[in-house]
Amino acid sequence: MDDPLPHLSKADPRLGDLIKRLGKLPRVNPEHKELYHALFSAIAHQQLHAKAAQSILGRLRSACGETLPDSATLLALPDSTLRACGFSGSKVAALRDVAAKAADGTIPSHRVAKTLTDEELIARLITIRGVGRWTVEMILIFTLERPDIFPVDDFGVREGYRILHGLDAQPKPKAFIEIGKAYAPHRTLAARYLWRAADELKKPGTILSNA
Repeated sequence: MDDPLPHLSKADPRLGDLIKRLGKLPRVNPEHKELYHALFSAIAHQQLHAKAAQSILGRLRSACGETLPDSATLLALPDSTLRACGFSGSKVAALRDVAAKAADGTIPSHRVAKTLTDEELIARLITIRGVGRWTVEMILIFTLERPDIFPVDDFGVREGYRILHGLDAQPKPKAFIEIGKAYAPHRTLAARYLWRAADELKKPGTILSNA
């Protein structure tokens, strides 16, 4: 596979400067292999700190034999069990929809997902209750390791671009779609560097805070 870094550096010299300073980013290490589990985790984490979400998931595992329930098991669990674990009513409904759509094949297995395009997966998965395009894009990046995803609605990616280019305001999502085309077919990696640009500014004594 060709090295994507020269392409990104040529497409955006300021991004190229950041790449030189940060070096090669490590490969994403997916926490989940199956989309069902990734969606389950994503819904559990919505609007919660990671520690709180992990506590809720831990209670669910304890109630289900120390593992996350498969779709059939989840559908059979009473609402009271899920609520006792800490899930809100809206999240219980969303998780049941995830389970139902895993059972009917809307949520594909990892093997089937590999045969579908990014947009085909997005079209399928945004039909799930409580799941929007941004959530699916995060799963495409961090579970399926798709190489050309550019989450234009992500605050951190847009903020990283604003910082890197010295802009007064973040680009609007529609304009950011056009900006991102220059990074194709490596938009995922560009987004990961832009996230780092946003993070670097928050740290004292780092390359961007000293710029």
